[in-house]
Amino acid sequence: MNWPSWMLWGFIATLIMTTVEAGSQELGLTRVDFPYLVGTIFTPDRDRAKVYGFIAHVMNGWVISLVYILVFESLHQAAWWLGAIIGVIHALFVLMVVLWMMPGLHPRMASEQHGPTATRQLEPPGVFGLNYGIRTPLSVLLSHTLFGIILGSFYHLHSRGGL
Repeated sequence: MNWPSWMLWGFIATLIMTTVEAGSQELGLTRVDFPYLVGTIFTPDRDRAKVYGFIAHVMNGWVISLVYILVFESLHQAAWWLGAIIGVIHALFVLMVVLWMMPGLHPRMASEQHGPTATRQLEPPGVFGLNYGIRTPLSVLLSHTLFGIILGSFYHLHSRGGL
């Protein structure tokens, strides 16, 4: 495995994915703010939640990029199209599993069954995150596919013959 290449391109891909997600929200394509959602797991303070969530989201993305790299290494191939395929799978996992589990894991998120309370005021994402807007799945698909394309395009496989 090429550790320096993973560290560089995993970090860059994560920053770009996070920027695309934030841009999607700013353009009104979705109401979901992943760093904010993650940050509110750690604190009810809205301003600090954004900072904590950004840090956690970047660290999480960086670690998840390692899964992509392991796939590239196991297949002995890194390519933009392979990264895109993994990115689509990753996006579908986020939309169908992670968002579905959020109300059960998040201490400040209401659930579809129980609704909001004094401490659980965040809206649950709903199926495919549609409670955050009809274009939320498109935003998640775009950002995660771009994440994979960047990794597949720029990660350099570890050479077997050298150091």
